[in-house]
Amino acid sequence: MQTTDETADFTALSQELTGFDEATLRGTGLAETYLAVAAERLGRDRLGRLLGAGGDPLGELDDDLLGAARALTHLWYTGSWPDPSPFVVSARAYAEGLVWKAAGLAAPATAPGGYGSWAASPSSSPSRAGSR
Repeated sequence: MQTTDETADFTALSQELTGFDEATLRGTGLAETYLAVAAERLGRDRLGRLLGAGGDPLGELDDDLLGAARALTHLWYTGSWPDPSPFVVSARAYAEGLVWKAAGLAAPATAPGGYGSWAASPSSSPSRAGSR
């Protein structure tokens, strides 16, 4: 899929908001999808103003744009759009949520152990092993 200037600007802003690099954000395969969701939910004008504010300190955003920035951050981390009409974008968006990458985990119910995995005892985690 060809990257537009708007997608590049959106990805750059998303890097600033999430703390993840471009490769990680692009690796989710959701940048274009999230840009479309943001345009629909925020409106083209508001999204354009937020993209234009990229690179400025986030503390200098007005309340309207700060709320939009929070919504975009929420979208990247959870795969869902927050209030006023919350919804999960897709199963893939849930699985690719940055919250799981930040925690070093796979999203629950997205990485099956394979056939017969229930027969083996769970491995001890370092935190549990040290508490015995």
